[in-house]
Amino acid sequence: MKTFLSLMILIFLTFSPCLVSADMCSGRGVELQVLGSGGPEVQDKRASTSYLIWIDGKARVLIDSGGGSELRFGEAGAWMKDLYLVLFTHIHVDHTAGFAALVKSSFFENRTEPLPVLGPTGNKIFPPTTGFILGLFSKEKGIYRYLSEYLTGGKYSYAIKPRNIDIGNRSITEVFSGNGIKVFALPVIHGVVPNIAYKVMAGGYTIAFTSDTNGENRHLPTLAQNSDILVAHNAVPEDAEGDERSLHMPPSVIGKIAEASKTKKLILSHRMLRTLGKEEQTMKFISDFYKGDKVFANDLDCYSLK
Repeated sequence: MKTFLSLMILIFLTFSPCLVSADMCSGRGVELQVLGSGGPEVQDKRASTSYLIWIDGKARVLIDSGGGSELRFGEAGAWMKDLYLVLFTHIHVDHTAGFAALVKSSFFENRTEPLPVLGPTGNKIFPPTTGFILGLFSKEKGIYRYLSEYLTGGKYSYAIKPRNIDIGNRSITEVFSGNGIKVFALPVIHGVVPNIAYKVMAGGYTIAFTSDTNGENRHLPTLAQNSDILVAHNAVPEDAEGDERSLHMPPSVIGKIAEASKTKKLILSHRMLRTLGKEEQTMKFISDFYKGDKVFANDLDCYSLK
């Protein structure tokens, strides 16, 4: 009976769609924490996409900030005053909606240093990252224009410094270097959406993020080559067709990229309702190509690199 109960608890912890993990970070060395493991749907009770890189107990790099992740940011014990950098993969709402809330929260901290915010250039449908930030905070037309001081800095605020990454360059480019951190960017295909995959190097470790993509950029395995962690998005099942498939990688493509990159650990995030409950099938298709360590992400899961 005890064995049966243990098995049922393990299944719940692995596959529960409403899980908030108690696996908090240790505060030592380089660690990756998943703030939001879900997608756009609110019914699965996950925060939308967001990741946090910790270095020696301080939150240093924020990758995306989807809806609900601002709450997870606080639950994780993170502070905006500690961030060196924010990276946006693209300007979909499930990757950006929590950012304004984090900025407002930071009013009650003592941050004084400028905050670099990097993301893709835009097109006719999506604003560039600079336009997104101006659309939120500009004094004249910003949605939250009462927070416009965050664009210039001042007595009670720091300055947000947005910068666009050229998506026309389909190769890997270094886009940030400072405070012992290097960031490389690679434009990837996500329909008409300007979109960036990233590699972050810190403390001798490498963490790569595929972002939402159909996986057709041949440089993705190179970006993630020999990475300690590769975060890939499990947004569609293997039999996905039409728009779903043109926007996202099915498990077999994730497996091929993970194997080609020789990553040490594959973390499957951005888990949408159409993939929840299909974990066994997903693992099978990935394992046909990638035999390494692989796990499904849940909100607040933390992975130490030592």
